[in-house]
Amino acid sequence: MKLAMIGFGQAGGKIVDKFLEYDQRTQSGIVRAAVAVNTARADLMGLQHVPEENRVLIGQSRVKGHGVGADNELGAEIAEEDIDEVQGAIDNIPVHEVDAFLIIAGMGGGSGSGGAPVVAKHLKRIYTEPVYGLGILPGGDEGGIYTLNAARSFQTFVREVDNLMVFDNDAWRQSGESMEGGYAEINEEIVTRFGILFGAGEVGGGDDVAESVVDSSEIINTLAGGGVSTIGYAAEEVEMQNSGGLLSRFTSGSGGQAKDTAHTTNRITSLVRKAALGRLTMPCEIQGTERALLVMSGPSPHLNRKGIERGRKWLEEQTGSMEVRGGDYPVNEPSVASVVLLSGITNVPRIKELQQVAIEAQDNIDDIQQESQTNLENLVEDDEDELDPLF
Repeated sequence: MKLAMIGFGQAGGKIVDKFLEYDQRTQSGIVRAAVAVNTARADLMGLQHVPEENRVLIGQSRVKGHGVGADNELGAEIAEEDIDEVQGAIDNIPVHEVDAFLIIAGMGGGSGSGGAPVVAKHLKRIYTEPVYGLGILPGGDEGGIYTLNAARSFQTFVREVDNLMVFDNDAWRQSGESMEGGYAEINEEIVTRFGILFGAGEVGGGDDVAESVVDSSEIINTLAGGGVSTIGYAAEEVEMQNSGGLLSRFTSGSGGQAKDTAHTTNRITSLVRKAALGRLTMPCEIQGTERALLVMSGPSPHLNRKGIERGRKWLEEQTGSMEVRGGDYPVNEPSVASVVLLSGITNVPRIKELQQVAIEAQDNIDDIQQESQTNLENLVEDDEDELDPLF
């Protein structure tokens, strides 16, 4: 699947940068074009892989390249005002070669949180290609203002995109881990999962062809109903095929081949369960999921149709959905991986909690502002009888 990626804000720009690095490392060819947009000059300068001509600094007349300071209303205003500058970079994208747009943003800050929904709305008005969002939720310990930003951005972003894929930092940060190390690990997780998902179906000249091909149309149809999506992932290392290795021993006779087939099938079904019930990008109850897609990747000899069919049927039972697609993606790497895309999820406790905390934070902010105004008036009134104001 060929994507035009737009990273908005600090988190969005870093993740797009990581996608480009992944693309170069794996030769997956997912990123057809990449643009980074920000109100902070320093964040754009810190990118390593996004071409300089595709780094767009907006809001210079208002914030002088210093960012919006977690004010996502200001971030949205600036994105609206400078949308022509963003469009200027998008004009360089060969849209006829792109299957979809993917807008990536952290939802707790200012620039990405406010600007990403604006750009999504703009793209949907102009182009016929699907516009997807990848929103990163802040951790619960990052503070009330970031939670409030995320809740407001979430409900706006999800309305403006064809599907919003969500990654919840709260489910992934580990205790005792440095902030920089934590975010680097999270970004690696995001890119690995989405890299396998969007890379499925790409075949080079010397590559193995999948038994059951998953291509861009399968992904687009799974995401087509809109709403919110989450992705599960599980992997297991395997021995690569060689002249005297494990596989040659398994396939040396009919009994060995049967043993190998059973082992491969069991591994696949186990990995599907781990992916769906383990650490999802957005933890949720999978029962009630509207649509799902299963992608198995790994060396061809370790993938088989029987295992994938079993995994797909298990997903149907667990989700209650009749729209569960599945297939394999042969890659020459020493591990078998299962990626499960769950689209149209509805039972998401974290979102409900986020909205509740945001409502409380908004009420607290209103109370504090009102109290602050009263305190200031009391402070000044004490001297009003004795002093005349300047004007």
